[in-house]
Order: sequence, then structure tokens, then C-alpha cells
Amino acid sequence: MSRKIKKIVVLGAGVMGAQIACHFANIGTEVLLLDMPPKELNSEEKKAGLSIDHPKVRNRIVSQLLARSLKMSPAPLYLKSFSSRISVGNFEDDLNQIQECDWIIEVIIENLGIKQKLYNQIENFRKPGSLITSNTSGIPIGMLLEGRSEDFKQNFCGTHFFNPPRYLKLLEIIPSKYTSEKVIDFLTEFGERHLGKSVVICKDTPAFIANRIGVYSMMSVFHLQKEFNLSVEEIDKLTGPIIGRPKSATFRTCDLVGLDTLVMVAQNLQKTLTHDESKAVFKIPDFIQKLMENQWLGAKTGQGFYKKIKNEEGASEILSLDLSNFEYKAKQRIKFPEFEAAKAIPHLNNRFKLLLKGEGKISQFYRKLFLGLFAYVSHRIPEISDEIYKIDEAIRTGFGWEMGPFEIWDTLGLKKTIPLMEEMEIQPATWIYKMAKTDQKFYQLKDGNLQFFDLTTQKYTTIPGTEKLVLLNNLRPSHSIWSNEGCSIIDLGDGVLNLEFHSKMNTIGSEIIQGINKAIELAETDYKALIISNEGENFSAGANIGLVFMLAIEQEYDELDMVVRTFQNTMLKLKYASVPVIAAPHGMTLGGGCEVCMHSDKVIAHAETYMGLVELGVGVIPAGGGTKEFAHRLSNEMATDDIRTNRFREKFLSIGQAKVSTSAYEAYDLGYLQRDIDEVIVSRKHQLIYAKKTALLMCEKGYTPPLPTKNIRVLGAEGLALIYSGADGMEVANYISEYDKYLSIELGKVLSGGELSEPTEVSENYLLNLERTAFVKLCQQKKTLERMQSLLQKGKILRN
Repeated sequence: MSRKIKKIVVLGAGVMGAQIACHFANIGTEVLLLDMPPKELNSEEKKAGLSIDHPKVRNRIVSQLLARSLKMSPAPLYLKSFSSRISVGNFEDDLNQIQECDWIIEVIIENLGIKQKLYNQIENFRKPGSLITSNTSGIPIGMLLEGRSEDFKQNFCGTHFFNPPRYLKLLEIIPSKYTSEKVIDFLTEFGERHLGKSVVICKDTPAFIANRIGVYSMMSVFHLQKEFNLSVEEIDKLTGPIIGRPKSATFRTCDLVGLDTLVMVAQNLQKTLTHDESKAVFKIPDFIQKLMENQWLGAKTGQGFYKKIKNEEGASEILSLDLSNFEYKAKQRIKFPEFEAAKAIPHLNNRFKLLLKGEGKISQFYRKLFLGLFAYVSHRIPEISDEIYKIDEAIRTGFGWEMGPFEIWDTLGLKKTIPLMEEMEIQPATWIYKMAKTDQKFYQLKDGNLQFFDLTTQKYTTIPGTEKLVLLNNLRPSHSIWSNEGCSIIDLGDGVLNLEFHSKMNTIGSEIIQGINKAIELAETDYKALIISNEGENFSAGANIGLVFMLAIEQEYDELDMVVRTFQNTMLKLKYASVPVIAAPHGMTLGGGCEVCMHSDKVIAHAETYMGLVELGVGVIPAGGGTKEFAHRLSNEMATDDIRTNRFREKFLSIGQAKVSTSAYEAYDLGYLQRDIDEVIVSRKHQLIYAKKTALLMCEKGYTPPLPTKNIRVLGAEGLALIYSGADGMEVANYISEYDKYLSIELGKVLSGGELSEPTEVSENYLLNLERTAFVKLCQQKKTLERMQSLLQKGKILRN
């Protein structure tokens, strides 16, 4: 059966239901969102003279819930206009419409009786063969199927999305014993390729995989907090990015998701787990119970472990909870020697070795935390999963950890950790001792594929679904052909090279400039195409402004001019290379990273690409060809006189306001991506393989590089007049400062082509010279240096 998902229905418009509906709208699916009709009129409806049967009244609840979701930050939609793909209705009037739907997703209250009652109604209307899934996280899948038809059972399973569904990549699929294998295969493929998810097939056990392990880890931290007498800030310092976990760490995460949500999962686990050796860990500590009694649940109640207030000066201030007396106090600056030493280690796996080896309180805390976690996950095989990679994948993509438990354990080594565990009376599972005797690891790289140790076959097996992907982490050790401190060139096979950035935040400095030039040289000599992509958290945070500041403060203006000129020339080499060049960005793609994309033949952008030319925020203009490229694209769009001023204003505001797209789709609207050339892909896993296929297709068609452009039409005085009048108005209205006005005019001069009396055709080099001159001039201004220094001190821009 070849399934096509054209229309889905989401039953339940609460926080999760509405956001799931939004994410399906993101990928272009028609969505019907249903919820309960109200039982009585509200005051506004009475005032308007509406009856209880009026459609507006009947759909009031679902409409309000959807509207609330659309106002969320971060946004659940790639573009606000995508909300037009969602229609609303209610269970009593519109349930019959599910017969038009290919997939029914139930997201109502976690109550077995209510769910079964709704399933009875679904049976009356759904078309045979349509998918039915539940987003339940607390009710066994088997119990939901009592009394259901065979067709319902075969097409039913759990699909557990994580909140927020757009951003958290995990999708747990929980089949029942009746679920068709074809349904599982389809949902896996659709989830990964269309929804951009990391799909993990789970057993029907309490809390499935991610919540079982993730909540265990958080509850462990709660208990260790008391044992080691650590403050809220200290715990969050120790359990955040330093160990590869999100910035929200532990207590801030509780505040964000709601303490009541975490407590509900923990209490449910303590109640339902019967053979869990660490069941006591899920017992709610006294201080958590007190927060629950006080209704200090986090962001939803205005206070939790942290509380945001206005101080005496009227500025926002975040206080932290003192767990010894339950009073809020000013946040303390936390400093640990172990922490400071670990920060200097760039690679996470080496950081773990340092953090666990000391004898101080912090190292003891980490040993108890991680060795306990290792033992716990070892005992969950085969209870919650037969394969170790599923646990790592689930915790990484569901809880945002950089490395899963077994991956961390591999870096520390079984033979080194088992004696420590025994010393602390922490007992891992029996199979761990067997692996240690043969000196085996949980994972190994072989022929460019990551393999896991399969306990069933006692052999290493390639992780299913990765065989046909192109994964740089797997290829790097054996396929790198050139590298320096900032980047590597990797042979992807079939004549395609990949340039991978790996500097801090992938900022662009001299090493990456060298790498771009070397990659072009190699590609033009012995290969067919070049792709620029990486597997870091972000594509690139931009150029190294720290270097620019150093040259400017030392008044080395000739050298600064040469640095900018070198960057510009490198971008031109990228643009006019004799082989296709494709950029495949994701995450932050700012400043120089954005300029790399703008000079590539084509961009294959991940949907979660946050792209922008943000240099004005630093006190300079884009000078790696970004301003020039905007002028060039503006020239191509200025077909008629009646719209050219509007186009000019749009382009100017994108750079002038340092706008950053909230998705790759918005990058089209802001002018960073080109609709007729560049593409967006939702699946991060498939991004590089698709970019490679696209590059080879360009070669197959017969690639011819573009010719240098000499006829870029700029507006001259007409454009400058718009800039001057707009900047004056903004300054008078106190929207911008006098210096911001100055910056705007300098940007406007370049975008307009300089002091030209009328619209004129100019060359790329002409605009690049204007760009570079303006950049160096701005770097000589005291206010620009003050702005750079302030941002550097705050850590908002990177430095060497």
C-alpha cells in the first residue's frame, strides 16, 4: 500500500495538539483541528447576541487554543501565513470530517475512559486503512485498543511527540502487538523525511524511553542536590552546557516545562514500576513537594526555582530560590575550579574525563550522577529497548543532550568505570561485565558507518537507517583529505568534496578562509563539486569580530583592509568556481556565514536555519560581499519603476535592522535565500545526502559557472534620498540614536552605489570597494569600537 498524507486531523487543541497541528502545517499538510464545543455563552457572545448554536460559538474553544499557540515564542510555525493550512471544528459537529483524513492523531486528556469513548466515535467515521495514533505518554498502548476493530488495531500505535514539537526532534513510535509492520515502516520514513524527526521505535513500557531515562536523571540530580548541599544556581551550572546539556540545565528546565509535569511523570513511574532496582529515585523529595504545595510551578505560575522581578531601577532581574529557607535571592556568580578547567577543553568526551577524575566535591557529584546513570541504563536493556543506540538517540533528541549515556560511557571506558562503580556500591547489569572482559565498546566506526554492539547477536551492527545517509562524523576519521584548526575537507565519494567548519561556534577566521580556498583548488583540480556543511550546533555565527576589534584598536587599518579584501576575494572565488558549490546551512547562519551561502550556486537550507546579516548590530556593515549581493539581487528585482523603491526599502531594512530569519522560509522573505534557486529541507539527517545528489545533478546537466557581473543597477541619489528621509524620521521619533542614523546612511551609500546622480550600472568590484571602504571607516569610529568592546565583554560575539 502506497500511503499519501494529504490531510490529517488532530483531536485535542491543547498545548501539544495545537503545536502538532502547526508542525504538520509547516510541511504543507492540510490540517483539521478539533476540540470540545463550549457548554455556555461567554459575556462577549451574549453582548453580540449570538446563540449557543452559532458556529463562532461552537468553535470558540478550539479557535482560542490555536490562537494562543500561534502567539507562542519560539513560534510553532515556520511562517505565520502557514496557519491558513489549519481549519478548526469541534467534536460534536465536525467529527464526521475525519472520513476525509489520512491520519488521525489523538491528543486529548490522559484519561483511559475518555479516550476509549472518543475511539468509539472515531470507528463510526474513519475510512478503512487510515492511520490512528495517540500522543499518550502515560497510558499503555495495549489498553487503548480494548474493543477496537481489526482494521483500527492494525493501523494504530502511539506517536509520542516532544514539546515543543517543531523544535524537539524526537518522535517515539510505540506499536502494539497488532500494529502492521507496514504502518511502522511508513511512520518511521514519514517522521524522519517529512517531519524532520529522529524516530525511535519503543516498547510499550512506562514513560517509554526518553522520559524514563531523562526523568530518572533529573530526579537523581534532585537527590544529589541535598546530599552535596548545592544551590539552585550551582546545580544548573554543573548540569548545563559544560556536560553537553541545554543551557536550561535542570532547575530552569523544570520552570520551563512546569514542575507539575515532571512530578506527574515521576509519580506515575513510581506507581507503575514493579521491577526497577532504582524505583526509590522517583520518590519526590521534600523540597519539590513544598514547591508543589506552594504552586510555584515555574513559568506558568510566575515563579518556581527562579523568579523574574523588576528591581528598584525598574530593570528586570532574575532571582533564584534558596532551598534552605525558601526565599528568593539575587543570583550568585558561581565559580568552580573544576568547571573553569573543563571550559578550556573543547571536546566534550575529554571534558568528562577531567570532571570525573578529581577528589573534590564537584568530581564526587559527577561520579555519583554519571555512574548511577550508567548502571540504570544498563539495567533497562532489554526492558525498554533491545538496542543501546535507541536509548542514546532518544535522550539526545528528546532532552537535548549532546551525548547519550552509552556514548558517554564509551569515552570513559568500561574497565575504568566498573571499579569506581563497585567502590560506590553501584551495580551495573551482568552483561556489562561480559563486555568489559573482552574489552568491547558500545560503538565502533567501520567503513564510514557507526555500528553498535547488538546484545542479541553479540556482534557489531550498523545502526539501521544510516547506511544510505552521508554523516560527516562517521566519514571524518577515514575520508578527510586536508584539515587545519578551523576546518576539514572530506571526500564524500562520487567526486564530491565537503568543507566542514569546526572552529568555536564555526566562526570564520583565517583558517576557514584558507580552507575555502583550498577546497575550491582541490575541487576544480580533481573533483566534480563542493558542498559546505557541518554537523555542529550552528552553521556559522559569522566572522571573527574579535580579530577585527584587535586590528582596529591598534589602528592597523591597512592590515584590516587586507583582511576584508581577502574575505571578499574568497567569496568571489566561491561564486565563480568552475564546479558547482552548494551551501547546506542549519541553525545560526549569521554575518560571514550568511555571505558564504549568498555566494554559493545554490543553498539547501535546513528548515531551522536562522539566517541574517547582523553586522550593523556590531557597528559595521556587511563587507564580505553581503551588501554587494543585496544590491545585485535588488537590481534583478527592479523590473518596473513603481516597485523599485519598495524593493530597495525591503533590502535595506533586512540589513539595517540586522534581521535574522526565524526559519529558512522566512529567509526567503528577508532576501537571504532566492525562491527560484534555493531550497528548504525539513530533515536534517537527509540534508547532506540531498545536497550531494543535487550537486551531482547539476554536473550531469552540464554545469557552467556564472560570469562576473558588470551591470548591477543601483539607484544612486534616489536611493540615498530614501535613506536620509527614513533615518531622519526614525531619529526624530527616537527609534534610533544619532550613531545608528550614521550607520544607516553609510549602509545606504553602499546599497545605492555611492554618490551617483542617477540610477547607474556598476560592477561587483565597484560595490566591493565601497563595502570595504565603509567597513574600515566605521572601524575607526569610537562608538563602533565601544560597541564591539561591550559585546565582546558580554560574550555576545566571539573572539580568539
